[in-house]
Amino acid sequence: METAMAAVVRESGAYGGLLYVLPPGEDALWLVMVAGAPHELATPWRRVALTDPMPVADAVRERRLVWIGGQEELARRYPRPALVLPYDFALAAAPVTSGPTVRGGLVLLWPGNHPPELSPDERAAVESGCRRLGGLLQESADHGDPLPPTGRPRTLPLPSGSTAPFGEAAAVTAFVDRLPGGSCALDMNGRITFITPTAADLLGAGPDELVGALPWEALPWMDVPQVEDRYRAALVSHQPQAFTVLRPPDTWLTFELYPDASGVSVRVTGTDPSESAPAPPSAPAAGPSRAILLYQLMQLAATLTEAVGVQDVADQTADQLLPALGAQGMVLMAPDDGRLRILGHRGYSADIINRFDTVPLSPDIPAARVLTTGVPDFFTSFAELQREYPEMTHEDGMAAWAILPLIASGRPRGSLLLAYRRPRSFPPGERAVLTSMAGLVGQALDRARLYDTKDNLAHRLQSALLPHTLPDVPGLKVAARYLPAAQGLGVGGDFYDLIRLDEHTAGATIGDVQGHNVDAAALMGQVRTAVHAHATVGSAPDQVLTGTNRLLTDLEPGLFTSCLYVHLDLATRRACAATAGHPPPLLRHADGRTEILPVPPGLLLGIEPDSRYPALEFTLPAGCVLALYTDGLVEAPGVDLDDATAALAGLLEHEDPADLDAMADTFIRHAPAPGDDIALLLISPCD
Repeated sequence: METAMAAVVRESGAYGGLLYVLPPGEDALWLVMVAGAPHELATPWRRVALTDPMPVADAVRERRLVWIGGQEELARRYPRPALVLPYDFALAAAPVTSGPTVRGGLVLLWPGNHPPELSPDERAAVESGCRRLGGLLQESADHGDPLPPTGRPRTLPLPSGSTAPFGEAAAVTAFVDRLPGGSCALDMNGRITFITPTAADLLGAGPDELVGALPWEALPWMDVPQVEDRYRAALVSHQPQAFTVLRPPDTWLTFELYPDASGVSVRVTGTDPSESAPAPPSAPAAGPSRAILLYQLMQLAATLTEAVGVQDVADQTADQLLPALGAQGMVLMAPDDGRLRILGHRGYSADIINRFDTVPLSPDIPAARVLTTGVPDFFTSFAELQREYPEMTHEDGMAAWAILPLIASGRPRGSLLLAYRRPRSFPPGERAVLTSMAGLVGQALDRARLYDTKDNLAHRLQSALLPHTLPDVPGLKVAARYLPAAQGLGVGGDFYDLIRLDEHTAGATIGDVQGHNVDAAALMGQVRTAVHAHATVGSAPDQVLTGTNRLLTDLEPGLFTSCLYVHLDLATRRACAATAGHPPPLLRHADGRTEILPVPPGLLLGIEPDSRYPALEFTLPAGCVLALYTDGLVEAPGVDLDDATAALAGLLEHEDPADLDAMADTFIRHAPAPGDDIALLLISPCD
């Protein structure tokens, strides 16, 4: 597998790549191999759900090659990864397949100066490499030895060129020593592999102290954000980078970075202070993982902006934080009526979760204490935890814990527990970043709980306002469906109703209030009530809409409503319809012929108080089906409305009129993607 991975990187001209596997039956990709880059750069994307807005997810889900030609295109199409890696580079993502089966995904990386498009040879190399990798993954699966989707991804070093003979190497060293300034080399993980005496003198440390170390660890004055950031920029963009940093007390040094597939060459020179920028602000030491944690903070921020409900927040927090921080357990909690409710968890058994869910808030519970103090707690061992909480028993098998308050608008809204199987020191910088991450989660949780509350209220309101059952009207078969929008709160203003007027007459109505929110649902209830009231006093269809329109213009709700009302006389088999800007009804005859009824158009309700609504009378022949629907059943981006209505009529024409429920289900299945509410009412006179 390593040989095939190295080959596709080499043959495509890329400098590195990522290989993901898609375990059978799962809906997420797992990173298993990294070539030409340190695996830490890919940490935010160790696990990529197929629904995530990521190039590799789109490539696998849609089974196509996705090409991103540079930083601007990445920011435009995939803002989340662009926020985490704000550097100029190009990438291709493609599905890894064996026959009809998708086995995973491949991401290849090119320098930022790559041409805007893949060349035919590069594209062919990518596709050929994906087929080879897919075949190898298939063979591994057939032999019961698939690449494991969990654990640390394999890091595959790419060939760094030939090794010079001893004499030539000595000449190269002498050549480098004669150059002005100093030089050193970094491997793909940022560690110093070679340094000249001049460079060591400029850095103020001996070569023995520096070789094998990360510069920002070995030299405290280099532990400032731009140092590791410029190193990352060089690795990702494969373009030269430069920065200037102050070596205390007063020595300015300029670093020039020149990357390739095997590492980074660095030139170090002294700089005249008068030509240097002001000293960058120093940052407190945060340990070697600070830059990685800061990138995770950016990734989490980008992800949580897309979280909607509480479960989304819990899932996104677990997906982002656990792999990034090396934690093995997470519990998201919030106070609820004097108790501590668990909103989401990962890495804990159901038995432990059930025992601690809804326990009374008490200062004897660590997760409750941070709600009171607003101050995070860090326990590097169970002994340390037990000193604070003597009654605590060691039940979860973990060795270190971070318990973080989730603060929004200055108040603790919940608490987040992160647990580790091994002891952990939690250096100051890591504690600061974890606290910042908890702040992001707290804000997202606050928004999500408000959303869930509104969503629950809106659904209850809508459920109360829509008819639970339609009345039984002798001589009439009916079927109704309602499908909420997939956007907004998931509730809206579409409505329908069947009104029994007397032994032989009935009224049918359908409408659509503008918007998908609580206001739309509330106005829908008012419109439905007004139509019902006017219909039951014997008003004709034009009068029903005129009266309802007058009510809405008096209320001035700021929302417009379309509505269609049909009066049905089952004794004479006659009907009369009037519309206020609503899609026209369809009438299917017994022989299958279907017509779009030309009801005279009227203005939407709630605009002009004196609007008139002319009516259309028509016959209800034996065996006919009358279809009333809202625009969500026919409207779709880029589709002509008349064509969509005609297509719906064609669908009605080929359905069996004897089974209205099956007909309604067919209509819903063939509806466009649910970006809008859909309401449907099918009516058929019967003997």
